[in-house]
Amino acid sequence: MSVGKQIRMYLLEEDITQNWLSEQAKIALPKLNASLNDKRKLSVEEFAAIINALEVDANKFLNN
Repeated sequence: MSVGKQIRMYLLEEDITQNWLSEQAKIALPKLNASLNDKRKLSVEEFAAIINALEVDANKFLNN
């Protein structure tokens, strides 16, 4: 499963909105949504901003 899809599943499981994550990670909502739906790739900087906003270890999404 792609990193974007794993993040999307995590958001659903934890009841976190993409809007909230977009604001916290400072990623435009359309870009975030496209990334979580495999329409574009996340940059390293975006991925770092997401894991920092979610306060999770990067391996949560990289080792699956």
